[in-house]
Formats: sequence, C-alpha cells, structure tokens
Amino acid sequence: MTVQIPVVDLQLALSDDAPPALLDSVLQTAERVGIIQVVNHGVAPELIDDFHDRIGAVLDLPRAEKAKLASPTGHPFRGWRQWPDDFGRLELERFNIGQFDSPEEARAAGLAEEHATLYKHPNVWPEGLRAVARAYHDASVGVAEQVLALYAKVLGVSVDTFPVGGRPYYTSFVVNDYPTWPVDQEDDDKLLLLEHADGSALTVLHQRGDYAGLQGQAPDGSWIPVPIVPGALQVFSGHILAKWTNDRLTAGRHRVVAGGTVTRRSTGVFWHPSLDTVIEPLAPFVGDDGTDYELALLWDKAKNQVEDYLQVFGRPDQVAAWREGRPYVAELAEV
Repeated sequence: MTVQIPVVDLQLALSDDAPPALLDSVLQTAERVGIIQVVNHGVAPELIDDFHDRIGAVLDLPRAEKAKLASPTGHPFRGWRQWPDDFGRLELERFNIGQFDSPEEARAAGLAEEHATLYKHPNVWPEGLRAVARAYHDASVGVAEQVLALYAKVLGVSVDTFPVGGRPYYTSFVVNDYPTWPVDQEDDDKLLLLEHADGSALTVLHQRGDYAGLQGQAPDGSWIPVPIVPGALQVFSGHILAKWTNDRLTAGRHRVVAGGTVTRRSTGVFWHPSLDTVIEPLAPFVGDDGTDYELALLWDKAKNQVEDYLQVFGRPDQVAAWREGRPYVAELAEV
C-alpha cells in the first residue's frame, strides 16, 4: 500500500459526523508514519502570518545585528544562533524561545521551585515579537490538545487516558531557517536537518518555502515528502506518545533536505505533559505480555537537556561558551 501523509480536516474528524474512512486514514498514518497535516485547526491565518512576518524580519537582519540576539549566557535553546556544516557552510539558522522568561514567571504559572530553575537563562526578545510569539505558542498548544483527542478517538480510548491534566504543560519553541542550496554542488542530496523523531508527545509545525524539503519516513524506510499545503499545520507524534501507547502509535521520523530557491522556514512547538509526569505505557495499551519500557520521570530528562544536547551535538567552541557563560556565535566560511 502506498503511504501518504493525509491532510485532515480536524474539526470534521473530531465531530460526531466524522467519515469512517477519514478516521481510518488518521489511525493508519499514526500507526505507520506518525505525521499528519491538519486544516480547520482553529489557528487564525492572520496570527500565523503575523508571527512569520515578524520573525522573518528578524532573521533577515544583517548577521552582525542578529549576533546581538544570541543568548547572553550561551544557552543553546535561547535566542539566535547559526549552525554550519563541517566545511563552514550554513546549514541552519535557528531562533529559540523558552516557555517562560524567568524562574519567577514559571513559579507564578505553577511550576515547582526545582522545575522553575530551567528558566534562569532569559529569553532574547527582539522588539515587537514577544506578544505575537506567545499567542502563536498558545494556539499551537491548542492544536496539540485537539490532535491528542483525535488520536484517543481513533484508538477507542478516553482522552483522559493520557496524563495531560496537569498544568502547565512543558513546551519548547523553535524557528528553523534553512538556506538555499546551489543545485550545482556535488551534494545535491544535502540534509539540512538529520533524520530523527522528536522527544515530545506531539510537535506542531508550520512550514513555508517553495519545495517539499520536509520528509517523513515510511515503514519500509523510504522518505515521503510532506507537501506545503496553504493553511495546514504538520503534527508529529513524538517518543512520549509512542511510549504511552506501547508503540501502537509510532514516533514520526523526519528530516529536511536542501533544494529550494528561497529560504525555507518552519516553526515548531514541542508539546509535553507537565514536568512531574511519569512517562510509561498506559494500561489500555499493555497486554498480557507487558512492556519492555521502563518508567521515566519527564523532569529527569528535562533537567539535563542542555548537557545531553551539547554532549552529542556541541562543538568545542560552543561548549566553551556555555561553560564560560558567554554568547556563542558560530564561525562561517567565507562565501
């Protein structure tokens, strides 16, 4: 059977009148690929456009101006940074936003004292971005909640099965800018983002560009383009959802390939349950054979996220900047 990533009318799929064929398509794709596209999702197109216009204006600034937006403490998940390949060529430009601006704001939202320490490194806010970014973030969380309800529906379980009642949820927020890549280079199949599946429960993405650079992995290992559909949001199942369902649903593996004539941009909100959640397979999905998964507290992973990331991906100069508490701006090759 040919595997495709469906475009799902979210409100129709959640309604009492949802066509069985639509629900069957959602379930099969969630089980086999872990990526769907949704329309009629409730996020105003004006909000999406406003956010992308504002963050686009930031990312279009001269590099020297953007360097001022790097995390003042070298935190890899705050503010602006660039990522070159081994030849110094720009593969990815990124702007990260933390869920809260400070430990005080996190505690006021309901986080425990220990959990609030995640936010001792401040966000970096260009002028005019904060309010619309927060609105965009909250709208994306709403989409994640709806898609989880849809997955509960197609799995035949109550949405209350999933332990997401505690607030606030734990989220991260990133904008990725992928540069154009000349087609006459030897590495026409250049990957700008390596294949992976997200550690979230669900990730809500919006993509813009002039080519289907985002690809999802089919069960046979091949790669399926995720077409750019006006107004659609892409929703990826993450490792947490796969674990909750004891691998009934698959974590969506994906990658980004080069090839466009204009900069490709995507915005992702990575949605997790609250930090005090124990992640484990849930009762409706565990049969007589039990499970090979072990219990894991989400906080145990979140508190080590920076060190774990730098251990795998950090370059010596980036790690040094973090250890010394200073901004990190990668060196790029002369073009």
